[in-house]
Amino acid sequence: MKKAFFINGGAGRVLCSIPALEYYKEHTDPDVVIVSEAWHELFLSSKLRNNIWPVGSKELFKTVLKDREIISPEPYRLNAYFNQRVNLIQAFDMLINDVDEAVESKPINLDLGKADQIYGYNLVGQVKQQMKKEKVIVFQPFGSGVKIDGNFVFDESGRSFELSDVFRIVDELSKDYAVILMTNLKIPTDRPMGAAIPDNASLLQWTGIVNAADYFLGCDSMGQHYAHALGKPATVVIGSTFPENISYPGNKDFTIIDNGKENRVYVPYRVTQDPARERHNEDNMILNEENYKKIMKSIADKIGKPESSNKKLPSANNKPSTIFDKPNKKLIGEK
Repeated sequence: MKKAFFINGGAGRVLCSIPALEYYKEHTDPDVVIVSEAWHELFLSSKLRNNIWPVGSKELFKTVLKDREIISPEPYRLNAYFNQRVNLIQAFDMLINDVDEAVESKPINLDLGKADQIYGYNLVGQVKQQMKKEKVIVFQPFGSGVKIDGNFVFDESGRSFELSDVFRIVDELSKDYAVILMTNLKIPTDRPMGAAIPDNASLLQWTGIVNAADYFLGCDSMGQHYAHALGKPATVVIGSTFPENISYPGNKDFTIIDNGKENRVYVPYRVTQDPARERHNEDNMILNEENYKKIMKSIADKIGKPESSNKKLPSANNKPSTIFDKPNKKLIGEK
C-alpha cells in the first residue's frame, strides 16, 4: 500500500525531513503524499513542492489519504538518535526509507525562489550601505523556546543565547561587521541594538537573507540548517542539545562551540516528560569568557576583519539613516 507521511515540529526539524522524503520520492513513489502539519512553505523550496498537502486541505482524507498507509516518522523516538549516533537528517532517512543502520547524511537541497533571493540581496545590500560595513553577519540568538516576561527574555530549554550575551556579541561584532538579527522577538530594551532587525520577514525571505550574507552565527534553531543547506560559513553555539543530533560537526565550514558539554544531560523530548532534566539544562547557554572569545575568533578567522572598521561605503542617495537606532523598526517596505 502506498504511504502518506505526516511531518510536524519546528522549522529546522521540518527542513531536515526533506532529504529523506526526496529520496523516497525518487526511489520508491514519485506520487508520495506528504502532509505538512507545520511550515508548509519550506517544502516550496524543494523538489517536493508538488507532493505537499497542508493538513487543513479540504477533503484531504477522502480524496488523498483514505487509500494510503499513514506514517508519522518520529526521529526523537529512534534509539540511534537519542544515543547520539545519528543527526536529524539521518534519523528521518532511517524511518522514512526503512534503513536499519545510519548512512551518510544526505544534503538539504534548497531551490530558492527568485523573490526570496532578491529580497535577501536587496536587504543585505541596504544594511551594508546604512551600517557602512563591508560584510554582513546574520545572528540568530533565540530558539523556539524563548519567552518574554516583562523585561526578561529567557529560554527554559537552554537553547537560546542569554540576552546579556546577545548585547555583548552585537556590540563587539558591530565594530567590524554589519549585523542582522534573525528574530521576530520584540526585545524589551530602550538601548540601541546596533543591529538591523527586519520587520516580519518570512521563513523563505530569511533563506534569501542568509544566502546573501557573508556569515551566520546562531544557536540550535532553524538558521543553522539554512546555513548548512546554502553552504554558508557559520558558528553555532550549542547548550542543552547535542551537536551530533541537531547540527553538522562534519561540515568544514561550521565552527561548533559546545557551551553545554560539561553540564548537559539528554532531555527525551517526545519520549517522556522529565522536568528535572530540563531544569538541569536551563543555564547551558550562559557563555563563559573562553567560549565568547572562541565565537569572535571563529568569525574573524573565516571572513577576516576590514583593514579599517570605520571605512565608509556610499550611503543610498547620500542620505543619513536612523532606522537602526531602536529595535524592531521596519527595514524594507516602510510606510
